[in-house]
Amino acid sequence: MPFFEGSDGAQLYYKDWGSGPPVLFSHGWPLSADAWDVELKLLADNGFRAIAHDRRGHGRSEHTWTGNDMDTYAADLAALVGGLGLSEVVVVGHSTGGGEVVRYAVRHGAGRVRKVVTVGAVPPVMVRSETNPQGTPLSVFDEIRARVLSDRSQYWKELALPFYGFNREWAALSQGLVDHFWLQAMRTGLASAYDCVQAFSETDFTEDLKALDAPILIAHGDDDQIVPIHDAASKAIELVRYGTLRVYPGAPHGIHGDYQQELGRDLLEFIQS
Repeated sequence: MPFFEGSDGAQLYYKDWGSGPPVLFSHGWPLSADAWDVELKLLADNGFRAIAHDRRGHGRSEHTWTGNDMDTYAADLAALVGGLGLSEVVVVGHSTGGGEVVRYAVRHGAGRVRKVVTVGAVPPVMVRSETNPQGTPLSVFDEIRARVLSDRSQYWKELALPFYGFNREWAALSQGLVDHFWLQAMRTGLASAYDCVQAFSETDFTEDLKALDAPILIAHGDDDQIVPIHDAASKAIELVRYGTLRVYPGAPHGIHGDYQQELGRDLLEFIQS
């Protein structure tokens, strides 16, 4: 399997499909590059080189004890881009990965990043504070950490339901998708899963968004129960200079079904334009 050395030498897995202009995908917590397989194939089938890695501590990558923070995640992306010699790259991130690609683009992407796409992403900042009074209370994230420690296998099964909107009365449950979520999540190391909660909830990307000088497509479902749109995309679009907001009515946090098909078309249009 292909691996690259992260910013501190950690062994990190990646997949590299197709040939052409590069598009680099970053997944959400607690998943892996496999969450992007449909989009990777779509881009590779349409003349792009589609690349996705397992974030440190996730999937097939080394289960690191340290470096489970946004600065290191972004530095790991820089190591992958530099190692593959990529330029004019489009970076795409879902949820936690959205924060990761924004920080990468601002801190490491000068002269390399052509465009940015975030999907259901965590920027500007999730946790409630004096400067973000509409945010999610810290107690919610403390409960997530407690569930991860106490019985993460059961927690992943329960989390998959609101993640994909299967807890809505009108939704048709896909047990296969729930099982796939569980399988990816169970490959994540305990320390990394635990630490990443602070990384995705407490990292403030406000200044990153203001500093971003590449065009960005900010995509978000308006029924996202994991990263509510009012505290994420609706604020992020006001902070960027070259932003386009795309809202998907009724779409959940997880990408599947009709929402996935719409997003695929929008990705291609934005990347090709």
